[in-house]
Amino acid sequence: MRITVNRKAHFNAAHRLYRREWDDQKNAEVFGKCSNPHFHGHNYELIVSVTGEIDPETGFLIDLKILKDLIYEEVEEKLDHKNLNLEVPEFENLNPTAENIAVVIWNKLRDKIDQKHDLEVTLYETPRNFVTYKGE
Repeated sequence: MRITVNRKAHFNAAHRLYRREWDDQKNAEVFGKCSNPHFHGHNYELIVSVTGEIDPETGFLIDLKILKDLIYEEVEEKLDHKNLNLEVPEFENLNPTAENIAVVIWNKLRDKIDQKHDLEVTLYETPRNFVTYKGE
């Protein structure tokens, strides 16, 4: 029997969507207000989902305290109250779109969660705009 457990978290971060090789006009045409040279921020909501078999010995798929600590150490401590463009090495040459942030988070967590489990990351940039990445 396969089951999915979910853990919610949040972090606040600033970013600017832009391409260095484009001028401000083209960046504004493509990214709109999100290309503000002075940055802008979001209150990101994160759902980390782990799917697999229940361990018959513990009754857990994964200990949620371990998942909570992992998300805190790998995501919240590294992204919360940061300027993603300037303070997070993964975005030095990667545009910090919601899509790319979700992939970065998935990559940070994947090696720390038993490979027999599937991992999915859902990132809400706003209550209406969100992305999901399953490592595919």
